[in-house]
Amino acid sequence: MPAVPLHYVDLRTFSYATEDEDRVESALRTFLPADVEIDRAETEGHYGDPIVVLSARVERADEVRAVLDAVERLSDAELEELVGQLDERVDENTSLYVTFDKQAAYAGEVRLGDGITLRSKIEAYPAKKESAVENVRDVLEDLEAE
Repeated sequence: MPAVPLHYVDLRTFSYATEDEDRVESALRTFLPADVEIDRAETEGHYGDPIVVLSARVERADEVRAVLDAVERLSDAELEELVGQLDERVDENTSLYVTFDKQAAYAGEVRLGDGITLRSKIEAYPAKKESAVENVRDVLEDLEAE
């Protein structure tokens, strides 16, 4: 596989009062190498209910590749959908945004949905949205082909 054109990947999810925090962490770990530390921050919702924010950043190439290996487990149809939506998912600052289904991740599956947010900074020279979209498109199309 060619060099991974991502500077870093941030993953974040919330554990609400009605959820088991260990299960939510397990869902987040679906996307992470085992040795990556997960940060935990406590906050509260609009009505005072406790919320725990679980997040991790990976920057090393092997860690980023592990996240891409998880993304590769999307169905062919969802990978195709993701590639088709890149213009909407990449911003002018060359950041990519994708959300994944937290319940599916807890079951060890990877699907587009809600609950786990991935934000990644795409390498692009020049640092323009069009270059970033093309770079991440190449990576995702390589995943489709594997």
